[in-house]
Amino acid sequence: MFPTTDDSGTVIDCLLGEARRLGVQLYTRQPVSQINRDDRGFTVAVKGSAGWWCDRLLLATGSSPVGYRLAQALGHRIVPPVPSLFTFNISDPALRELAGVSVDPVTLTLPLEDGKPLQQTGPLLMTHWGLSGPAVLKLSAYGAIGLHHQRYQASLTINWLPQLTQEQVRQRLLDLKQDQGKRLIISFPPFPLPRRLWHYLIQHRAGLAADLTWASLSKPQLQSLVTELTRGAYAITGKGVFKDEFVTCGGVQLREVDFKTMASRICPGLYLAGEILDIDGITGGFNFQNAWTTGWLAGRAMAGVELGSKTLRHPVKLRILPGIGEVANGIDLRGGPADGIHLRFNGGAVVGGLAPNSGNGGHDQRRRVGWSHG
Repeated sequence: MFPTTDDSGTVIDCLLGEARRLGVQLYTRQPVSQINRDDRGFTVAVKGSAGWWCDRLLLATGSSPVGYRLAQALGHRIVPPVPSLFTFNISDPALRELAGVSVDPVTLTLPLEDGKPLQQTGPLLMTHWGLSGPAVLKLSAYGAIGLHHQRYQASLTINWLPQLTQEQVRQRLLDLKQDQGKRLIISFPPFPLPRRLWHYLIQHRAGLAADLTWASLSKPQLQSLVTELTRGAYAITGKGVFKDEFVTCGGVQLREVDFKTMASRICPGLYLAGEILDIDGITGGFNFQNAWTTGWLAGRAMAGVELGSKTLRHPVKLRILPGIGEVANGIDLRGGPADGIHLRFNGGAVVGGLAPNSGNGGHDQRRRVGWSHG
């Protein structure tokens, strides 16, 4: 689902507009340096500021190293983060000349040293640095840890014709050898493949001459062509350029979080949401959903809202407290004054608010409800 403008800024503007309408105040460029927990709650130390106190705290810092450090300091164990959803570098100048050519479907097989071979079928896109497309990105998600351990060096097998068996491909080539003997092999692709890719497979992969006819195709040459069409091996020499990856694999161990409320099982009053958790989806949309859903669950729990209920035990006026970087998406409050919380930011940020509480002697004491976000 995309906005009609096809501009992600529209989503940001929508969320920020809703936050402004509800009176939410945004504070940025105030990095959190430390969070301490005591019997009263949390003290959030902010560089260049007196800091903040809260009795409930949400860490939603994305893949920021600061968030992992803060969660670890509060007692959580961190699965070492590694990039996920990235493209493959292939050191083949001839393949890179095909940049922009796509094939759908192909089947990719990736053997890894620490497990069974991984396999994905789907669209493949040639790029100026190697291979991309949905099939590659999904494969990188499943193989993120293994590829990291292998320093992104691996052998990738490509089946360009997954809809056919190897024997069917062989028979098709033998039929052409008999029926189209005088024609040049390179003149037309006998399978649903782009012509430029066919030329690449013939000359650069199978090593066949441009003037070779079907009748002149030897048995070893035929076998070479069958191999390149159904199980050609390509050397992965690295992943896409730094920061090209979409999400991060790793983070706070999932068994340390209650997924009904996103509350920490380790540190009372602490909540966690988004990519700081050891969750990574096989496409970008699943990762957005992870951020939105876990943020919503945490927000309702922090505000004292039971799922399926519109009743607030503690009405909360939310405020975004000092943070790191610019706000990317915003907060979405629906239902009551703080019925649900939808969070998504680019840089780190601390988000919080003030909840009215019955004070001693009728004084207007208030409890801050906060969280750090990245």
